[in-house]
Amino acid sequence: MIISVNNVNKLGFIDLEIDPKLDLTQVIKKLKVEKNAIILAHYYQNPEIQDIADFVGDSLALSQKTVDINADIIVFAGVKFMAETAKILSPSKKVLLPDINAGCSLADSCKFEDFKLFIAKYPNHQVITYVNTTAEIKSLSDICCTSSNAIKIVNSLPINQGIVFAPDKNLGNYIKCITGRKNMVIWDGACHVHEEFSLEAILKLKRDNPKAKLIAHPECKKPILLISDFIGSTAELLNFSIKDDCNTYIVATESGIIHQMKKENPNKVFISPAPKASNCGCSECVFMKMITLKKIYLTLKYELPEIVLAKELMDRARLPIQKMLEISK
Repeated sequence: MIISVNNVNKLGFIDLEIDPKLDLTQVIKKLKVEKNAIILAHYYQNPEIQDIADFVGDSLALSQKTVDINADIIVFAGVKFMAETAKILSPSKKVLLPDINAGCSLADSCKFEDFKLFIAKYPNHQVITYVNTTAEIKSLSDICCTSSNAIKIVNSLPINQGIVFAPDKNLGNYIKCITGRKNMVIWDGACHVHEEFSLEAILKLKRDNPKAKLIAHPECKKPILLISDFIGSTAELLNFSIKDDCNTYIVATESGIIHQMKKENPNKVFISPAPKASNCGCSECVFMKMITLKKIYLTLKYELPEIVLAKELMDRARLPIQKMLEISK
C-alpha cells in the first residue's frame, strides 16, 4: 500500500499490519521525542490512550492547552471537531487525527447550510455554539462555549440580548433554565450517548444502590437531570467525585471518564448506566473509541491523517473560540 495524504485521509486510518510483538507504548514515546510531538486526549478515550497522553482533559481544558503547546506536532486522541479546534488555534502546528472518521453525532446534527438558514431568521441574536461543532459552524458563530463555561458565556451577554444556542438541545434547555433567559432559541441537536440514557434503567440502579449519588452531564435529557444529585461538565463531574464524601456514584456520561475517577478515587465505586441501544453494557461513544494505540503509532510514524483547513475558514472560526477563551479566564 502506498502511503499518501489522499488515500490515508480517505480511508480514515492507515490499514497496515504491524509486528504483534511491538511494544506500542514504548515506540510511541520514542516517536514523540524524535518528532517533537505531543498527544492530547479527551476524558472519553480508552484507558490506555489516556495513560499514554501528555495531557488529558475536557473540551475547554484541551482548547486552552492547545494555545500554549510547545511542539511541532499535535496528535489529537479525540474526535474530528476537537482536532479542527486545535488546528484553528495553532495553525502553524501539524495536527494529526489517528482516525479521520472519528466524528461526532452532535456535530453531525448541525449542518452548515441548515444552520445558516436557521440563524438568518434571528438577525439580532448572538450565536453561541458548543465546541462540539465543525469549523464551518464555528465560522457562523459569535461565541463558542463548552459545558464547563456555557453558563458563564451566556451570562456575559446582556439579559435582554437574543441568543441562538446550538447544537445540543438538552444542554441549551438546561442553560436556559439556569440563567432564566426568555429569548434563547435552541437548535434541535443531541449527543447519541447522552440522548440514549434510560431513565428506567437509572432509577433501577438508584433502587439497587440507595446510597449512591447520580451525577450527570447536562447533555442528558431533563428527566435524568431532575433526579441527579449533581450536574456538571466532564471535568466538573470528576472534581465532584474527588471532593465529595460519597462512596458510590452512578455516572451519567460517557464511560471513559470513569478511568480518571478511579485513578483519583481508588476506594470509590463508579457505575456506568447502559444506554437503551448499548451492546457493550456501558455508555460508550463509538467515535471516541475508534482511536487505538496502533492508530496513534501509525499516525506518528507517517504523520497522517493530517487536519487541513483553509486559512480563511480558520480565521473566521478562530474569533468565537478566542472570545470564549477570553471570557473563561
